[in-house]
Amino acid sequence: MLTLSEENYLKAIYHLGKFGNNSVSTNAIAEQMQTKASSVTDMIKKLAEKSLVNYKKYQGATLTKKGQLTAASVVRKHRLWEVFLVENLNFKWDEVHEVAEQLEHIKSEKLINQLDAFLDFPTHDPHGDPIPDKHGHIKKTDKELLASLKPSDECLCVGVKDSSKEFLNYLDKNGIALGTHFKVVSKEDFDESMTILINKETKSISKSVSNNLFVKVI
Repeated sequence: MLTLSEENYLKAIYHLGKFGNNSVSTNAIAEQMQTKASSVTDMIKKLAEKSLVNYKKYQGATLTKKGQLTAASVVRKHRLWEVFLVENLNFKWDEVHEVAEQLEHIKSEKLINQLDAFLDFPTHDPHGDPIPDKHGHIKKTDKELLASLKPSDECLCVGVKDSSKEFLNYLDKNGIALGTHFKVVSKEDFDESMTILINKETKSISKSVSNNLFVKVI
């Protein structure tokens, strides 16, 4: 049985390596985990001994098939619990991450499978992130950043790149949520800020905002 720390490292490599397929440097993992590179190296060696990670000095770490499945399972539990908290316990989307960080380490496979069925097998969490199925597979969604759109383009908000509490609160204040319909009215050449139309109301948003909203063009 893996420790909480080991699962968190696997999850970090999974995210940084784009679902575990790419090699991730120890420095990148250290930054993600907010620890020293030497501590990362020690942990990676432990995970390699358990056949969860492939590691070569100076070449970074990749997840083995076993490591990918383990990491995907932790991510799956995290995102299912986020859906449960929002849909059944009236949590807001900016409140669920920290709670799900604790719940994701529950070991009962039966509980998680029944939770998945109870929620009617959701494919995305409240932030628009895809939920792996019990086999580790992810349903891909066509999406792009709002910043890449041109004037007159119309789209639906399908996710957020930045899921921090501050950014989600900003979106709430401006009436932006998953499923919100946007129309790009104009885009400034100087700072790439945008004027968008939401529910018949025009709003000005900065480049930093449009760079953190995933949309699907319609």
